[in-house]
Order: sequence, then C-alpha cells, then structure tokens
Amino acid sequence: MFSRDFMEYHKDRFQDYSLMVYQKSKLIALFPANRESDKLYSHQGLTYGGLVYKTFLKSSDAIFIWKAILKFLNENNITCLYIKELPYVYLKNMTNNPMPYILFKLKAQNKRMDMHSVVDIKQYKLSNSRKEGLKRGEKAGLEVSESASFDSFWNSILIPNLREKHGVKPVHTLDEINLLKSKFPKQIRQFNVFDGDDIIAGTTIFEMDNIVHCQYISGVGNTNASGSLDFLHVNLITKKFQNKRFFSFGTSNINEGQNVNAGLQFWKEGFGARSITQGFHEVSTENYKLLDDVML
Repeated sequence: MFSRDFMEYHKDRFQDYSLMVYQKSKLIALFPANRESDKLYSHQGLTYGGLVYKTFLKSSDAIFIWKAILKFLNENNITCLYIKELPYVYLKNMTNNPMPYILFKLKAQNKRMDMHSVVDIKQYKLSNSRKEGLKRGEKAGLEVSESASFDSFWNSILIPNLREKHGVKPVHTLDEINLLKSKFPKQIRQFNVFDGDDIIAGTTIFEMDNIVHCQYISGVGNTNASGSLDFLHVNLITKKFQNKRFFSFGTSNINEGQNVNAGLQFWKEGFGARSITQGFHEVSTENYKLLDDVML
C-alpha cells in the first residue's frame, strides 16, 4: 500500500523525494520519502516507513541498497536520513528483516520508540472487562455492519469526538479517505455498530495479507456502558478477520513516544494485544562508507 497513489493527497504538505533503486536496469526497491532542506525522512505522511522490496531480497542486497541510497543522498547535499521502521508483523516474510543490523552498522541514533498493540489471533483471549463489554453489546442487540461510505462515521462520530476530547481533526479528511478508498477498495474498509437505526461506533480498517490495522476507532457517549467498541472488535477478530494472523490496534503513545495512554493501552490489551516496537532513527548519510566490506 506504499504506492504513489496512496501518498498523492499529501503532495501539498510534503516535498516528495521518494527514491527508486535499480540493479542494472531492474527496479529492486522503493523508498517513500520527503525532503526538508538537507534532511530526508521516511515519508512523514505514512504511518510506517522503510524500504519496499520483494520478500526474497537477500541480506547482502539490502546492505547494497542502503549503501547506494545513503551515498546518493550524501552526494546530493542531504546530510541526515530519518528512518521510520516497519514493525515486523507487517512483513510478508517475517524472517527477512536485516534492518536492525544495518542500523547498528550505520551507527544510527534512536530518536523515538513507539509501542503498537497487536493481537496474535491464534492466541486471542478476552479479559474479564472486555467480556463484560461484549455481554452488554449482545444484551442491547447491537449489530455490526460494513459500510461502503465513511460519511456517517466521520461526520457523526469521529470528527466530533476528536474535536471535543482532543481539540484535533482526523489525519484524513472525509474527501481524503474517500480518495484512498477509491484507490484501494478491497484494503480500506469501514465497519460500524448500530443500535437500531442509529450508528453508535465504528472503526476504519486497513487490511493487508497477514494483518489488519485499525486506523480510526471511535464511539458515541460512554462506550464502556454500551459495550459498542468491545462488541465491534470481538466480532472483527473472531469472525470477519479470523483467518488473518495479526490484528493491530496501533499505538497508544503520546508526547512523541515518551508516554503511553494507560487507559487506551489497558483497553487494547483486554483483547489479548501485546506490544511490539517501532523505532525512529537518525543516520548521517556520510556513514554509507561503514557498509563497505561488511560481507567478508
């Protein structure tokens, strides 16, 4: 999903400087990125970053690619590269991830670390609190329905909640999420909870081969009292996406990763979610030389 189409709506916010890496005439990797002065970032308009490459890429090839990228940047007056890691559960081949070693060799400085709450669906287990929420939702006769439209969720729930509780807007406007849906109709999905004819909660899903990611989660009023969000996500994990390997609730970090929203983390872990990390690293581009002679 790291395509140019996916980033197109960010073109007025970021100076795109995405890179393509070739071996002879064959394209072997992509690096979505944006530039600010003499600094290059794993694209700041994307939640996850890093190289896009085929699953069979060997470690020696990965070292060659990063050396080529850093050398190119250094020769083009970019002094620092900020790399946003891709959490390993998003890799199609989770045994092929030489990035931590390459960061070690490059003497990368860790600038931030986030924790993402991920359910291993095979080990899914509800806490007593989430069981109670599920029972309340079942007793109330709530229903979960997939919607082709984001309008009701955005306008009735998500925008008002973010404005009232946090004084912010969704990262994606309604027009932007509709644009992304038109580009990725099978991967971006909206599930809502109804009490009769009234929408009372919802979640926006980004679906991939092995994993489902909740991009937005929100409900009206006291969702603990209604059990709407518990009811929704139990249904998604145990029915709609039971054949996936992982279900991600995303991060609960705040303040640039320095703190964790304890209540939100507690709720996510009630579904059996546990934490994996995502690092943010700064690399001096002149350190490309440190990748010389790694393979002896």
